[in-house]
Parts: sequence; structure tokens; C-alpha cells
Amino acid sequence: QVRLVESGGGLVQPGASLRLSCAASGRTFSSYDMAWFRQAPGKDREFVGRIMSSDGSTDYEDSLKGRFTISRDNAKKTVTLQMNSLKPEDTAVYFCAATIYTTARGRSQYEYDEWGQGTQVTVSS
Repeated sequence: QVRLVESGGGLVQPGASLRLSCAASGRTFSSYDMAWFRQAPGKDREFVGRIMSSDGSTDYEDSLKGRFTISRDNAKKTVTLQMNSLKPEDTAVYFCAATIYTTARGRSQYEYDEWGQGTQVTVSS
């Protein structure tokens, strides 16, 4: 069991950077694979990336590779999403998610058991 709270969202201009944080509660945080998803208005929830519990390795949606970076600090029980060169199409509510069960790809929202409340990211001029 883990509880998640996202923060760091806001309104930025195209080309800007933004750093989102996910604070976790729970003694078994280090055992969870963590992921970021996003959902734009009128669209389905979209996989952004994940970071493994075992070795901290990461996987990303192909279209986001090079711009987005996920990291974790098990001692502080936090997960971070660094977003660079933001575009208007990045506008969405960003969610942090967790699962105790490792899967081959971890790209489906239905593979995750715990979710944060989401934080709004708006990219506009």
C-alpha cells in the first residue's frame, strides 16, 4: 500500500521546463514500480514513462524520449518527472502511479494499483 501526491504543475510558455514531484507514503515504497501518465482534455490517459523498483531503470513513450526524464529517491520516497522543451500538446493533467507487480512493459494504466490526484500542466503562450 502506498499513497501518492503530485505537485509542481503550472502554466508555462512553449519551450520552458518544468519539474513535477510525486511524494509517497508507505514503508514499502522501494518495492514499487512507479510510472507517470497524463490525460489531456477529451483524450484517453496516456503512458509517459516508468521507473523500476529493482534497479531504477527507466522506460519511456517513444515520442517523449529525450525531453522527459524520470528519477526516484527511495530514501526520500519521491519520484520526479523532469520535462524540457515543453509544447502546447504536453498540456494535460499528470498522474503518478504505482504497482507492486512488475510487468514486461508497464504501459497500460490498468497495470497500476495506486494513483495520485494529478497535477495540471498547461503550456501556452
